[in-house]
Amino acid sequence: MAQSKPINKVFSYEAWVHAVAGATGSVFAMSVFYPLDTARYRLQIEDPKKRKALSTFQLIKQLIREEGVSTLYRGMIPVLQSLCISNFVYFYTFHSLKALSSSSNQSAVRDLLLGSISGVVNVLTTTPFWVVNSRLKMKGLNGNRDDETNKYSNLVEGLLYIAQVEGWQGLWAGAIPSLMLVCNPALQFMMYESLKRRIAKVDGQPSAMMFFLIGAISKTFSSVITYPLQLIQTKLRHGKSTESMKLPSNAGVIQMLLHIVKTSGVEGLFRGLEAKIWQTVLTAALMFATYEKIAKFVMSLLIRKKVTKQ
Repeated sequence: MAQSKPINKVFSYEAWVHAVAGATGSVFAMSVFYPLDTARYRLQIEDPKKRKALSTFQLIKQLIREEGVSTLYRGMIPVLQSLCISNFVYFYTFHSLKALSSSSNQSAVRDLLLGSISGVVNVLTTTPFWVVNSRLKMKGLNGNRDDETNKYSNLVEGLLYIAQVEGWQGLWAGAIPSLMLVCNPALQFMMYESLKRRIAKVDGQPSAMMFFLIGAISKTFSSVITYPLQLIQTKLRHGKSTESMKLPSNAGVIQMLLHIVKTSGVEGLFRGLEAKIWQTVLTAALMFATYEKIAKFVMSLLIRKKVTKQ
């Protein structure tokens, strides 16, 4: 019996509710702001000279003018699928670990630790999905019919193709910076949980708008601090970035970082930051607001059902 208690906490209804709410909120938010993610990705991957001195919204207008509205939603379905899986894993792990630890010992350091562990689990299980996504987003843009991305059109086909052609290690391209980047959601959750606790002490249950604001603040905080690593992660996942940068295919994080600084200066490490801020902050803010409402609604239904049975 003593051993069943921790297991019950890990496989609890509460952890499932938070995981489903987090996955649903992230898919909804990304669906709304997906064009901003496309702009961010194009700025990170394409030759800096091609999109020189363009703001996020100027780039979106240019993409619509040159390639049509549909290009803003290129690769959207596999991204939403991956995001759903990724956030389900992250929220489930985070809240299961939170339930296992002492609820009376809530602190920013504890949230940072739990967020970091959840991030490692998430990276190890979902990186292959994001590798396929990174390549599908640029599908057909170089006009080359022999482009490898023409060999697959969805997540499953992409996973099988990359594993066959590049080996299983190809599916975990960019995993090293991704593991370093577990500090991003960890910092985000630390800030988010800390702000939520402070506001709850003063005003009670935060409103939907307040959840939106603290979600935006926490994501801005984590994104700015970790952006250079995010840029390198995207380039490594894309695969062909090392070719365009004239680097060996096995180039690592440090080698790519030094190359960017050498060719574009320190500011090159922050190329696309404006688009990233717009995209991730708005998406995270809407995601957290949706997540909190869904989780609160479902939990109230479960409590009501439990009371009715009694």
